Amino acid sequence: MRGRGRSAVILWIGGRGDEPDQVFTVPEAGRRHVPVFVTARQARVYVRRRGREPAASEVDTLELRRVQHWLEDPVRRQVPPGRVLEAWNFFEDLARGLDAVHRLPQQGPLHNSAYEKLFGGECVAWTPEEQRAVLELTGAGVELWNSCPAMVNPRS
Repeated sequence: MRGRGRSAVILWIGGRGDEPDQVFTVPEAGRRHVPVFVTARQARVYVRRRGREPAASEVDTLELRRVQHWLEDPVRRQVPPGRVLEAWNFFEDLARGLDAVHRLPQQGPLHNSAYEKLFGGECVAWTPEEQRAVLELTGAGVELWNSCPAMVNPRS
């Protein structure tokens, strides 16, 4: 995850069956915290110390900075569709991991329509209402990421 205010290596838990994915979190002091790491190696060591094996050895980078740049002036800046789609999915996974789904706007048919157009690379076809819904959701997601409790380089 590479954002303007916060960048880190984080862990995902893949959903089993129909279960959705979520960002890995740990309980501490009555709240869920996101373990964050400087390097992928540190994250792998952490997972192994917890008696697990990472499902994948590769690391993907989510470029949140491009989304944040677009959010600053969505009228004049072109939507980075792939980055917004990745961010939208990340924000949902983060909210589930933190038990903070209430921090994102409740999604309905308008969001579904905007998401389908985003998935199809057809952001230019968004209605003004769909674009507002996407801006609201991504803005709330950036705020959630920047404010979520984190544990930097936890041991195990």
